[in-house]
Amino acid sequence: MDKPSQLKRLPDSSCNMKCSGNPKHSCGGYLTINIFWTGIQRFKAQEARNASIESENEKSVRIAYLLTVNGRASRQVRRLINILYHPSHLFYIHVDARQDYLYREMLEVEKSCKTNNIKVARGENLRHASIWGGASLLTTLLKSAQQMLAHHHHWDFLVNLSESDFPIKNNAQLIQFLSLNKGMNFVKSHGREVQRFITKQGLDKTFVECDTRMWRIGDRKLPDGIQIDGGSDWVALSREFIEYVANSNPDALVTNLLKVFKYTLLPAESFFHTVLRNSRFCNTYIDNNLHVTNWKRKLGCKCQYKAVVDWCGCSPNDFKLEDFSRIRNTVDRNLFFARKFESIIDQRIIDRVEEWLYPENLNKTINAKGYDAYWQNLYHTADLSPLTDDALLTISNSLARLTFHKLNMNYKDVRLLETTAYFKQNQFVGILILAEATIQQQTVPQEYLERVESLVYLRHNFSTSREWLGKIQSLSVNTDYDQKEKTFRNLMGSIGPYSYPILSYEFDTGITTPQNISILWVDPYGRLAYVNYIQLEETALTGYIRPQLNEHLVVGTWHLFLVADSLLAAKMNFLVTPLGNWKNKKIDAEKAKEVNNAFGDNYHISAEINKKWSYLLNSVHFYKQSTYIKDNENKINSNLDQWIDKLVQEHYEIDKICNANNTKLKLQNCINTYWSSLSPDSKADINNLC
Repeated sequence: MDKPSQLKRLPDSSCNMKCSGNPKHSCGGYLTINIFWTGIQRFKAQEARNASIESENEKSVRIAYLLTVNGRASRQVRRLINILYHPSHLFYIHVDARQDYLYREMLEVEKSCKTNNIKVARGENLRHASIWGGASLLTTLLKSAQQMLAHHHHWDFLVNLSESDFPIKNNAQLIQFLSLNKGMNFVKSHGREVQRFITKQGLDKTFVECDTRMWRIGDRKLPDGIQIDGGSDWVALSREFIEYVANSNPDALVTNLLKVFKYTLLPAESFFHTVLRNSRFCNTYIDNNLHVTNWKRKLGCKCQYKAVVDWCGCSPNDFKLEDFSRIRNTVDRNLFFARKFESIIDQRIIDRVEEWLYPENLNKTINAKGYDAYWQNLYHTADLSPLTDDALLTISNSLARLTFHKLNMNYKDVRLLETTAYFKQNQFVGILILAEATIQQQTVPQEYLERVESLVYLRHNFSTSREWLGKIQSLSVNTDYDQKEKTFRNLMGSIGPYSYPILSYEFDTGITTPQNISILWVDPYGRLAYVNYIQLEETALTGYIRPQLNEHLVVGTWHLFLVADSLLAAKMNFLVTPLGNWKNKKIDAEKAKEVNNAFGDNYHISAEINKKWSYLLNSVHFYKQSTYIKDNENKINSNLDQWIDKLVQEHYEIDKICNANNTKLKLQNCINTYWSSLSPDSKADINNLC
């Protein structure tokens, strides 16, 4: 670096950074350091080519896409493959080792492609748990790269993507650009002072991955003579460089850097950058990972690394339709992908981008079946890992029973097959329950299997007083609240005895502010469990609040009261379901008694507060506490399913049912409905892709 001006010299008292040569001494501070010449030539990244006089003779490159996917958004992954697909490309799909459902779905994708250019990672040491910041993510990338190199399908560039990526330029534009830059390597550097990056990233700490967590075990000294670099773990790397870093017998540089990064947090964000900077490939480094990312750091980085790291990172926001102009403004820049996209948050932006990239397909896609719908699986009977939430499973099983009960059929042995969240026109509509049961015919002693799917709505047991009519836009109690996207991830709305419920609210902009609201949490037996207080301001009409309830909630219908100036403004009910399942198996009587029979009599509410709100609690009818223990003993011992079904009926409504196996049942076939998970979905259909 250049010698700084003497006018900028600071006193030694300003030095607060550990010296790399002797950590007992301090030698500088942020953007202040008293070493002004290292003997190392200043690094300058290469510029990408956008035109060439030989462009007509440039041979089109082939791309190998490494898809590292997680979660349950199988249809979104299929849509991504659909829009990227070209027979000259290779698709290698790595599914998180803990995700059984998505793995089975991707095996079906592989099976559907007869050209053999879609492959799924399988076998020993080829699938890993892709935890945030994990050392195993670098292992995943390198092991996958080795498999892709061994594949007979030749390729020139490796591009890694996730299930939440989507292209923002068409295939022809990407191929043309990479063909002009064959042999170059695209990575995004941190863009800040190196020592600050090292400290913030925790590269000066030693981490060990164990039990799908990264554990910090102490400080460390980075190797001398190595230029540390890093930034984003989304890259586009040349085949030559991949052959170098993924070599089964690597040279000393790669070998020793692999030892360093094995014990590093977020190693995939620095390993490739550092190897590039310190190897013969340094003149192929282009500071651009071809991505635009929707960073809204005030929302997505509320606890970034927490002084490295216990336990959260920094996550981009999802693109929404209102962000389309930002994507459109990249048209003249060397950006080809964007992230993050989630159909459960906003499918309209994905539709808009696809229409923009391929306007010639507009009429065909808009008129296609399932174009404005989205389905995301929440449970599948074949799932082994991870375990499904027991409250979700309990309610799903109850809805399966209630579906067959609604058909007035002589049934037995009801079996839940799948639970799916259903969206229409970018709005969450309800839950789909696919189930089967053995039907006993009355006229002949013969049994047969019937399979149906039902569309279930969540009842919004919410009402306002006359004075507050129209002043509350939404009020919802649920779990798994995403602060970044300001929505609940628990689409089923299932709350169990060990859940941590949260209230989200949105008040109308015409409301008088400031205004104080008291929120009373009342258990099924009329006892005040907690009181929250919120102050509504003109700029804070939307938010969420978490009550400090007991760790073991009383099961049954809870009540929420919103009070303004001692007058009841709104009230709502929500269900804390008794559990019919424990660790995904049918709960036994002893465990059911322990889980479902808690009385919750140790609320930390003072006598003064109880007295203050007694006028309100006395005006509402609740279950009698005196019969609590006796009633629940009976329900747990012999009638647990009936108890659960009665409660579930109060909070969920079965609206439609279709025939899922084309029998003589007098119902519409599911494949012919607009809502069933078995109906056509052209966006995610890859059967004719290859």
